[in-house]
Amino acid sequence: MKNRLTARLQAGAPLVMGILNVTPDSFSDGGYFTAKNAALAHAQKMVADGAEIIDVGGESTRPGAQAVSIDEELERTIPVISMLHDDLDVMISIDTSKPEVMKAAVETGACLINDVRALRDPGAIEMAAQLDVPVCLMHMQGEPRTMQAKPHYNDVVSEVKTFLSDRMQACRNAGIKDEYIMIDPGFGFGKNLEHNLKLFKELESLHQLNAPVLVGVSRKSMISMLLDCPVEERMPASIAMAGLAIWLGAKILRVHDVKETVDAVRMIHAIKTV
Repeated sequence: MKNRLTARLQAGAPLVMGILNVTPDSFSDGGYFTAKNAALAHAQKMVADGAEIIDVGGESTRPGAQAVSIDEELERTIPVISMLHDDLDVMISIDTSKPEVMKAAVETGACLINDVRALRDPGAIEMAAQLDVPVCLMHMQGEPRTMQAKPHYNDVVSEVKTFLSDRMQACRNAGIKDEYIMIDPGFGFGKNLEHNLKLFKELESLHQLNAPVLVGVSRKSMISMLLDCPVEERMPASIAMAGLAIWLGAKILRVHDVKETVDAVRMIHAIKTV
């Protein structure tokens, strides 16, 4: 199972990752899937709609969200991962920064560690190396609770690239295989609208790091800043940005609206590879 993701990425076509937040306070779907049966039903729908990865998260990283203990995060995520592993033919990602949660999730069936802190928490990079599964390293300036207060960059593209390059090297030094390393520029994480737009426009420059790029812009506040729309009305813009991300070379899209994104990805990939 642990090599399934890298093999699938090498096949060429982009992947859609469905978001499954088992939290009470995530910005878009907090509280919807905290019950295990509701989480399973939503995952089943996303798989039927074409998601090849389900990303399970037990701690909200929206600005101002409260921190969650290890025990609480384990209680939220591990039973859900167990159900998904038993009931669905889908790759499972664990969205966490805690080494204890990484270990339990992989032992239960997760095949990807998706960490907004890029394995910087104590023990995280060592645990990821020990578990020997792919990792996704995300850029974030500051901490989730305060990251949007006053983000500042002299050159957002250059600084994000440098950070990700450094974290990739740290992973190699820890014994994580090159082919197991993916990167995420972290749209909305310690970045204002101008930073996000500039980073998106220059997305292709991240390919210089020779790692698959994951993009997560689904329903994010940058859309509202431009279009002045609530979360439930952000799908069309999310799909547009997902399509553009694919055109610019993204390999994984992390999304809420799976079916619509899958349709867009298939059309754009067909045109791009004709």
